[in-house]
Amino acid sequence: MYPNLKIAIFKRGIRQNHLARELGMNDAVLSKIIHGFREPSNEQKALLSGYLREDEDWLFERFETAAVAAAGASAGPMPATVAQGKEDGDS
Repeated sequence: MYPNLKIAIFKRGIRQNHLARELGMNDAVLSKIIHGFREPSNEQKALLSGYLREDEDWLFERFETAAVAAAGASAGPMPATVAQGKEDGDS
């Protein structure tokens, strides 16, 4: 998922289907890109970042990368039971 792309679209008050039409894209393709089910081409990245006036690297930062970066410094080490996938009551 590309949360920054979704945020940038929302901030501008643009509907996804309108944006897709403006850029000559199929709206289903744009939806798949936003939700991480399709990798955008370099051309699509350039079109979207140019239209939204956002940095391409920031716009297409994946959710997993952003979440790890945000949680990494503040979360501290993961407890061994969580790291191993054990829950209370498991043996």
